[in-house]
Amino acid sequence: MIDMQLRYNYRAYPDAQQRRALGRAFGCARVVWNDCLRDRREAHAAGLPFVKSVELSRLRITEAKRTEERAWLADVSAVALQQSLRDLDTAYKNFFDSLKGKRQGRKVGPPRYKSKKDTRQSIRLTTSAFSLQGDGAVYVAKVGNLKVKWSRRLPAVPTSVTVTKDSCGRYFLSFVVDTEPDILPEVETDAGIDLGLSAFAVLSDGRKIDSPRFLRRAEKKLRRLGRELSRKVKGSKNRAKARLKVARQHAKVANRRRDWHHKASTQIIRDNQAVYVEDLAVSGLGRTRLAKSVHDAGWSAFVGMLEYKAVKHGRTFAKVDRAFPSSQVCSFCGFRDGPKPLHVRKWTCGACGTVHDRDHNAARNVLFEGRRIVAAGRAETLNACGAPVRRAHVPAQRGEAGSPRKGQTTQAEISGLQAREHVNR
Repeated sequence: MIDMQLRYNYRAYPDAQQRRALGRAFGCARVVWNDCLRDRREAHAAGLPFVKSVELSRLRITEAKRTEERAWLADVSAVALQQSLRDLDTAYKNFFDSLKGKRQGRKVGPPRYKSKKDTRQSIRLTTSAFSLQGDGAVYVAKVGNLKVKWSRRLPAVPTSVTVTKDSCGRYFLSFVVDTEPDILPEVETDAGIDLGLSAFAVLSDGRKIDSPRFLRRAEKKLRRLGRELSRKVKGSKNRAKARLKVARQHAKVANRRRDWHHKASTQIIRDNQAVYVEDLAVSGLGRTRLAKSVHDAGWSAFVGMLEYKAVKHGRTFAKVDRAFPSSQVCSFCGFRDGPKPLHVRKWTCGACGTVHDRDHNAARNVLFEGRRIVAAGRAETLNACGAPVRRAHVPAQRGEAGSPRKGQTTQAEISGLQAREHVNR
C-alpha cells in the first residue's frame, strides 16, 4: 500500500502574548522572503547568475542576525526563516517549470513581494520547531504552547505544520500527515456527474443535488456590511472593525460551502466504485455574466475533493474531456442531435424519439465516455493524483466474458459507444 499525504486543519486559540510572538514570526518570515527575492531580482537585472539558496541563507539569515538592522530576526525560530526561503525556491521552480511547459495548468508568474498589509499571514515549521503535548496543546518554538480545538484525531505523527492567521484574525494549524489509504468495500455502481447551476450536480442514475447558493443567500447582509465599510474613513479604527465584519461574513459563506462540498463528495465516493466528471473550463466561465454563480458553486473545489477522496478510499476517478458533446448526444442510441441553447432543458432525440432531461442525459454520456476512457487505458489517471489502485478496484474490461454487474457497460452499450465515436469524428 502506497502512503499518501493529507492535511488536517485545526483552530488554534493563542493568548495575547502568543499572538504578539506569532506576529513577530510572520513579519520576520516576510522580511526574509522579500530580502532574498530582492537579491535575486537585482542579480537578474545586472545579468549575474541566479543566487543560490545557500548564499542567501548565509547572507539574509545567519549574518543578518548579527547586524543592528536585522538583529530582531533572532527573536523567532530559525526554522520559520529557513522554510520561508524554501518556499521562495518552490515559487521560482513553479515559475521556471511553467515557462518550460513542464507544469500543467495556467501559467505561473514570478514570485512577488509580500506586504505587511496582507490580511493573511503564515509560517511553516518542521518537526524540529514544534511538538504535540500530552495535554492537547501544540508547542511552537519561541511562541509557546498553543491551545488547539481538536475536532478529529490525527491518524499519524505530523511531519510539518503551517501556522496561519486569516483575514478574520483567526488562527489555524495545518498539519501534513503521511498515512495509508483507507480502502472502502467495493460497491456495484458507477456514476457519471454533470455539474450545473440550476442543479449543482445530476448523477447518471437520475439523482439531482440542488445548488445551495450560499453566496446568493448572504448577499443582502454582505451589501449592508459593504455600505457600512464604504462610509468609514480610510485608516481609521472603525474602518478596520467594519472590514473585519465583512471578512467574517465571507468566511462564514466559504465555511458553509466547504462543509457542504465535503459531505456531498464523501457520499458520492462511498456510494460508487467509479466516478467520472466533465473537465469544465471554470476559469473561462468565471469571466462570463455567470461568474458570480459559477464561483458560488465552487466546482473546482468539489472536483478536487472527489479526486483526493478517490485515492484515499480506493475508488476509480477520471475526467472526461471538456470538448466531449455530452449535451448533444442521445445516451440511448448515440445519435448526435446538435447543440442546444441553455434554456432547452428537455429535448427529443431525432433518431429514436427518446425524450431526454438535458442534465440527466449529459450525466449518462459522461458515465459511458468515462468508462470508455478507462477501459481503453487512456485515462490521465485511474484515480486522483496518479496514485495506483489495486486491480480489483478498476472496472472490468468491456470485452470480458460473463454477465455484466449492475452499472457495468453491456455489449449493446459498447456498440452504441462505437457508433457515437464514429459520429463524433
